[in-house]
Amino acid sequence: MKYSICIGAYKGHDVSYHLEKVKEHGFHGLEYYAWWNLDLELVSKEQERIGAGIIATCTREFNLVDEAKREAYMTGLAETLEACRKLGTKSVITQTGAVIPGLAREEQIRVMVETLKRCAPLCEQAGVVLEVEPLNGLVDHAGHFLQSSEEAVRIIDEVDSPHVRLVFDVYHQQVTEGNVIRNATGYRDRINHYHIADNPGRKQPGTGELNYLNILNAIKQTGFDGYVGLECGYTIDTDSALEQFKAEIVSKLA
Repeated sequence: MKYSICIGAYKGHDVSYHLEKVKEHGFHGLEYYAWWNLDLELVSKEQERIGAGIIATCTREFNLVDEAKREAYMTGLAETLEACRKLGTKSVITQTGAVIPGLAREEQIRVMVETLKRCAPLCEQAGVVLEVEPLNGLVDHAGHFLQSSEEAVRIIDEVDSPHVRLVFDVYHQQVTEGNVIRNATGYRDRINHYHIADNPGRKQPGTGELNYLNILNAIKQTGFDGYVGLECGYTIDTDSALEQFKAEIVSKLA
C-alpha cells in the first residue's frame, strides 16, 4: 500500500512545503483538493524538483443528483481532467451533493448514474479514475445524499466502468454504519482509494476507537496496492504524529 497526506496537514504552509514533507516521511503523494487555486505550471516543476506529486484532487462541482446541474458538473470535470494532465494526477474525488427535497430518491440515483456514465469515457480518455465519496450525515455533512457504502456500491455497479470507483473513507463509514473491515474489504473491487482518520474527532489514527492496525492489515490482505490517505487533523505536532503512525501501525502490518 501507498500512503498520502492531505493539504492542511501542515497548517499555514503551501503545496511545496507539503510535498517536501511527503518526501521527508517516505510517503507516496499529496492530496490537494482545490486545484484551481494553484499555479499548475509552477507546481508541476516543484513536483519534479522534489520527487513527490499530487495524487488526488477534486472536481470543481459537487452535485451529481440534480439534473439541472449536469452541464456545469461535466464542464468542471473537463477542466479538472486538464489540470490532472498538467499535474500527472490520476484520481479525482467527487461528492454527490445534498438530497433534493421532494424528489424521489430513486430518481436522484438515476440522475447520478446517468451523469457518471457520461463522465466515464472522459475519464478513460484522460487515464484518470473518478472517485465517488460517501460522507456521513450525522456529524459532518448533514443532508449529503450518498452516505452508505452499500448504496454507493450499487451506484458504481450500475455505472459499470473501471474509471468510476469509490473513495472509502473509514472515518465517515464508521460514523454512518460501522462494520468497517467487512465493508472495506468486501467492496474492495469497487474501491480505488481509502481515507483514514480516527473516530470520534477525525484526528490521526490511534486517537480514537478504530483499530487501524487491524483495519489496514485486512485491507492489505486483499492485495490492495493503492493509496491510503491520512485525511485527518492532528492532536500533536504533525511530524511527530506521522512518525508515530509509521512506527505503531505501518511498520507492524503483516
